[in-house]
Amino acid sequence: MIAALQMYDWPEIREATDRFWAGLAQRLGVDISLSRPDDFTGPWFRDDLLFAQTCGYPFTHALKGQVKIVATPHYAADGCEGPDYRSIVFAREARPLPDFFGASAAVNTPDSMSGMLALKLVFAPHARQGRFFGQVMWSGSHLASLAAVREGRADVCAIDCVCVELARRHRPRDLEGLVEVARSPAVPGLPWITRAGDPQRLRAALRAVFADPTLADARAALLLSGFSALDEMAYDRITNLETAMERETRIQ
Repeated sequence: MIAALQMYDWPEIREATDRFWAGLAQRLGVDISLSRPDDFTGPWFRDDLLFAQTCGYPFTHALKGQVKIVATPHYAADGCEGPDYRSIVFAREARPLPDFFGASAAVNTPDSMSGMLALKLVFAPHARQGRFFGQVMWSGSHLASLAAVREGRADVCAIDCVCVELARRHRPRDLEGLVEVARSPAVPGLPWITRAGDPQRLRAALRAVFADPTLADARAALLLSGFSALDEMAYDRITNLETAMERETRIQ
Protein backbone atom coordinates (compact mmCIF):
# COMPACT_ATOMS: atom_id res chain seq x y z
CA MET A 1 0.00 0.00 0.00
CA ILE A 2 1.08 3.57 -0.67
CA ALA A 3 -0.17 6.96 0.52
CA ALA A 4 1.00 10.34 -0.76
CA LEU A 5 -0.05 13.91 0.02
CA GLN A 6 2.35 15.95 -2.07
CA MET A 7 0.15 18.62 -3.61
CA TYR A 8 0.63 21.07 -0.70
CA ASP A 9 3.52 19.33 1.04
CA TRP A 10 5.64 22.43 1.67
CA PRO A 11 8.62 21.96 4.03
CA GLU A 12 7.11 24.53 6.39
CA ILE A 13 4.03 22.36 6.99
CA ARG A 14 5.46 18.89 6.42
CA GLU A 15 5.26 17.99 10.10
CA ALA A 16 1.55 18.86 10.07
CA THR A 17 1.05 16.77 6.94
CA ASP A 18 2.69 13.80 8.66
CA ARG A 19 0.54 14.23 11.76
CA PHE A 20 -2.64 14.49 9.69
CA TRP A 21 -1.76 11.28 7.87
CA ALA A 22 -0.73 9.51 11.09
CA GLY A 23 -4.14 10.25 12.54
CA LEU A 24 -5.83 8.94 9.43
CA ALA A 25 -3.62 5.84 9.23
CA GLN A 26 -4.32 5.01 12.87
CA ARG A 27 -8.05 5.06 12.26
CA LEU A 28 -7.62 2.94 9.14
CA GLY A 29 -5.51 0.42 11.03
CA VAL A 30 -2.55 0.68 8.66
CA ASP A 31 1.11 1.21 9.48
CA ILE A 32 2.56 3.00 6.47
CA SER A 33 4.37 6.32 6.21
CA LEU A 34 3.65 8.90 3.56
CA SER A 35 5.53 8.37 0.33
CA ARG A 36 7.29 11.36 -1.20
CA PRO A 37 8.72 10.20 -4.56
CA ASP A 38 10.38 12.66 -6.91
CA ASP A 39 7.70 11.80 -9.46
CA PHE A 40 4.78 13.13 -7.43
CA THR A 41 2.23 11.91 -9.98
CA GLY A 42 3.48 8.31 -9.84
CA PRO A 43 1.40 7.19 -6.83
CA TRP A 44 -1.83 8.16 -8.61
CA PHE A 45 -1.31 5.36 -11.14
CA ARG A 46 -0.38 2.58 -8.71
CA ASP A 47 -2.89 -0.20 -8.10
CA ASP A 48 -1.98 -0.24 -4.39
CA LEU A 49 -2.80 3.45 -3.86
CA LEU A 50 -4.61 3.77 -0.54
CA PHE A 51 -4.86 7.54 -0.28
CA ALA A 52 -3.60 10.55 -2.20
CA GLN A 53 -4.54 14.00 -3.40
CA THR A 54 -4.58 14.91 -7.06
CA CYS A 55 -5.32 17.96 -9.18
CA GLY A 56 -8.77 18.30 -10.72
CA TYR A 57 -7.43 18.29 -14.27
CA PRO A 58 -5.70 14.88 -14.07
CA PHE A 59 -8.74 13.61 -12.17
CA THR A 60 -11.00 14.53 -15.09
CA HIS A 61 -8.56 13.49 -17.81
CA ALA A 62 -5.64 11.05 -17.32
CA LEU A 63 -7.14 9.47 -14.20
CA LYS A 64 -10.77 9.44 -15.32
CA GLY A 65 -12.35 6.08 -14.51
CA GLN A 66 -9.13 4.80 -12.92
CA VAL A 67 -9.46 6.12 -9.37
CA LYS A 68 -12.25 6.55 -6.84
CA ILE A 69 -12.96 9.88 -5.23
CA VAL A 70 -12.94 9.93 -1.44
CA ALA A 71 -13.72 13.57 -0.61
CA THR A 72 -12.85 17.16 -1.47
CA PRO A 73 -11.18 19.19 1.30
CA HIS A 74 -12.21 22.69 2.34
CA TYR A 75 -9.41 25.22 2.82
CA ALA A 76 -9.37 28.38 4.93
CA ALA A 77 -7.91 30.57 2.19
CA ASP A 78 -9.02 33.64 0.29
CA GLY A 79 -10.48 32.31 -2.95
CA CYS A 80 -11.90 29.12 -1.42
CA GLU A 81 -15.56 28.56 -0.59
CA GLY A 82 -16.48 25.15 0.77
CA PRO A 83 -15.08 22.55 -1.63
CA ASP A 84 -14.54 25.11 -4.42
CA TYR A 85 -11.40 27.10 -5.15
CA ARG A 86 -10.05 29.60 -7.65
CA SER A 87 -6.71 30.61 -9.07
CA ILE A 88 -5.31 34.10 -8.67
CA VAL A 89 -3.63 35.63 -11.71
CA PHE A 90 -0.53 37.67 -10.91
CA ALA A 91 1.48 40.21 -12.88
CA ARG A 92 4.03 42.86 -12.02
CA GLU A 93 1.61 45.70 -12.72
CA ALA A 94 -2.15 46.14 -12.79
CA ARG A 95 -3.47 46.44 -16.34
CA PRO A 96 -6.75 45.58 -18.09
CA LEU A 97 -6.63 41.97 -19.23
CA PRO A 98 -6.70 42.75 -22.97
CA ASP A 99 -3.51 44.78 -22.50
CA PHE A 100 -1.66 41.55 -21.75
CA PHE A 101 -2.21 40.31 -25.31
CA GLY A 102 1.03 38.84 -26.63
CA ALA A 103 2.47 38.58 -23.12
CA SER A 104 4.46 35.63 -21.86
CA ALA A 105 2.89 33.25 -19.36
CA ALA A 106 4.56 31.04 -16.76
CA VAL A 107 2.68 27.76 -16.28
CA ASN A 108 3.56 25.06 -13.79
CA THR A 109 2.57 21.98 -15.82
CA PRO A 110 0.50 21.25 -18.94
CA ASP A 111 -2.02 19.21 -16.89
CA SER A 112 -2.66 21.72 -14.11
CA MET A 113 -6.17 23.00 -13.46
CA SER A 114 -4.97 25.90 -11.35
CA GLY A 115 -1.93 26.95 -13.37
CA MET A 116 -2.85 26.03 -16.95
CA LEU A 117 -6.61 25.77 -17.56
CA ALA A 118 -7.44 28.53 -15.07
CA LEU A 119 -5.13 30.91 -16.93
CA LYS A 120 -6.72 30.02 -20.27
CA LEU A 121 -10.21 30.54 -18.88
CA VAL A 122 -9.32 34.02 -17.66
CA PHE A 123 -7.78 35.19 -20.93
CA ALA A 124 -9.93 33.28 -23.46
CA PRO A 125 -12.44 36.11 -23.92
CA HIS A 126 -9.61 38.39 -25.05
CA ALA A 127 -7.95 36.07 -27.55
CA ARG A 128 -7.49 37.08 -31.17
CA GLN A 129 -7.65 34.52 -33.96
CA GLY A 130 -7.44 31.74 -31.42
CA ARG A 131 -4.33 33.04 -29.64
CA PHE A 132 -3.53 35.24 -26.69
CA PHE A 133 -0.10 34.58 -25.21
CA GLY A 134 3.01 35.24 -27.23
CA GLN A 135 5.01 32.65 -25.30
CA VAL A 136 4.46 30.02 -22.63
CA MET A 137 7.23 28.81 -20.34
CA TRP A 138 6.77 25.62 -18.34
CA SER A 139 8.05 26.40 -14.86
CA GLY A 140 7.47 23.08 -13.08
CA SER A 141 5.76 24.51 -9.99
CA HIS A 142 3.60 27.37 -8.77
CA LEU A 143 6.48 28.85 -6.79
CA ALA A 144 8.68 28.76 -9.89
CA SER A 145 5.93 30.52 -11.85
CA LEU A 146 5.78 33.27 -9.25
CA ALA A 147 9.55 33.64 -9.44
CA ALA A 148 9.45 33.85 -13.24
CA VAL A 149 6.96 36.72 -13.16
CA ARG A 150 8.66 38.45 -10.26
CA GLU A 151 12.03 38.32 -12.04
CA GLY A 152 10.65 39.47 -15.40
CA ARG A 153 11.09 36.17 -17.24
CA ALA A 154 7.30 35.97 -17.72
CA ASP A 155 4.47 38.47 -17.49
CA VAL A 156 1.58 36.55 -15.92
CA CYS A 157 0.83 33.35 -14.04
CA ALA A 158 -2.15 31.71 -12.37
CA ILE A 159 -1.63 30.34 -8.87
CA ASP A 160 -3.86 28.08 -6.81
CA CYS A 161 -5.33 30.21 -4.01
CA VAL A 162 -4.27 27.67 -1.38
CA CYS A 163 -0.66 28.06 -2.51
CA VAL A 164 -1.11 31.83 -2.40
CA GLU A 165 -2.29 31.65 1.21
CA LEU A 166 0.63 29.39 2.14
CA ALA A 167 3.01 31.85 0.50
CA ARG A 168 1.46 34.75 2.42
CA ARG A 169 2.05 32.88 5.66
CA HIS A 170 5.43 31.30 5.02
CA ARG A 171 7.08 32.95 2.02
CA PRO A 172 5.74 36.50 1.66
CA ARG A 173 8.83 37.52 -0.31
CA ASP A 174 7.64 35.25 -3.12
CA LEU A 175 4.71 37.63 -3.62
CA GLU A 176 6.64 40.88 -3.38
CA GLY A 177 6.31 43.09 -6.45
CA LEU A 178 3.32 41.13 -7.75
CA VAL A 179 -0.28 42.31 -8.07
CA GLU A 180 -3.50 40.41 -8.57
CA VAL A 181 -5.06 41.14 -11.97
CA ALA A 182 -7.83 38.51 -12.12
CA ARG A 183 -9.36 35.39 -10.59
CA SER A 184 -10.44 32.27 -12.42
CA PRO A 185 -13.90 30.69 -12.27
CA ALA A 186 -14.53 28.54 -9.20
CA VAL A 187 -14.22 24.78 -9.60
CA PRO A 188 -14.11 21.86 -7.14
CA GLY A 189 -10.77 21.70 -5.36
CA LEU A 190 -8.08 19.04 -5.37
CA PRO A 191 -9.77 15.73 -4.50
CA TRP A 192 -8.57 13.01 -2.18
CA ILE A 193 -8.57 9.76 -4.12
CA THR A 194 -7.96 6.02 -3.76
CA ARG A 195 -7.53 2.96 -5.92
CA ALA A 196 -7.11 0.14 -3.41
CA GLY A 197 -9.12 1.62 -0.54
CA ASP A 198 -12.81 1.77 0.36
CA PRO A 199 -14.04 5.37 -0.06
CA GLN A 200 -16.69 5.02 2.64
CA ARG A 201 -14.17 3.70 5.16
CA LEU A 202 -11.74 6.45 4.25
CA ARG A 203 -14.43 9.10 4.67
CA ALA A 204 -15.30 7.71 8.12
CA ALA A 205 -11.63 7.96 9.09
CA LEU A 206 -11.50 11.53 7.78
CA ARG A 207 -14.53 12.48 9.87
CA ALA A 208 -12.76 11.15 12.96
CA VAL A 209 -9.56 13.06 12.12
CA PHE A 210 -11.46 16.32 11.62
CA ALA A 211 -13.25 15.80 14.94
CA ASP A 212 -10.03 15.09 16.87
CA PRO A 213 -9.13 18.15 19.00
CA THR A 214 -5.51 16.99 19.32
CA LEU A 215 -5.11 17.47 15.55
CA ALA A 216 -6.66 20.94 15.45
CA ASP A 217 -3.28 22.67 15.16
CA ALA A 218 -2.19 20.32 12.36
CA ARG A 219 -5.41 20.98 10.45
CA ALA A 220 -4.98 24.72 10.95
CA ALA A 221 -1.40 24.59 9.66
CA LEU A 222 -2.67 22.76 6.57
CA LEU A 223 -5.52 25.31 6.20
CA LEU A 224 -8.00 22.43 6.42
CA SER A 225 -11.44 23.43 7.68
CA GLY A 226 -13.57 20.47 6.58
CA PHE A 227 -14.46 18.39 3.55
CA SER A 228 -17.33 17.50 1.24
CA ALA A 229 -18.20 14.07 -0.12
CA LEU A 230 -18.54 15.21 -3.74
CA ASP A 231 -19.08 12.68 -6.50
CA GLU A 232 -17.22 12.52 -9.78
CA MET A 233 -19.97 14.38 -11.61
CA ALA A 234 -19.24 17.50 -9.57
CA TYR A 235 -15.94 17.73 -11.46
CA ASP A 236 -17.75 17.93 -14.79
CA ARG A 237 -17.60 21.67 -14.15
CA ILE A 238 -13.94 21.53 -15.17
CA THR A 239 -14.50 19.70 -18.45
CA ASN A 240 -17.58 21.79 -19.23
CA LEU A 241 -15.61 25.01 -18.82
CA GLU A 242 -12.81 23.62 -20.96
CA THR A 243 -15.20 22.49 -23.69
CA ALA A 244 -17.00 25.85 -23.76
CA MET A 245 -13.70 27.70 -23.95
CA GLU A 246 -12.38 25.54 -26.77
CA ARG A 247 -15.61 26.03 -28.66
CA GLU A 248 -15.01 29.77 -28.68
CA THR A 249 -11.27 29.94 -29.08
CA ARG A 250 -7.99 28.10 -28.55
CA ILE A 251 -5.20 29.74 -26.57
CA GLN A 252 -1.67 28.38 -26.95
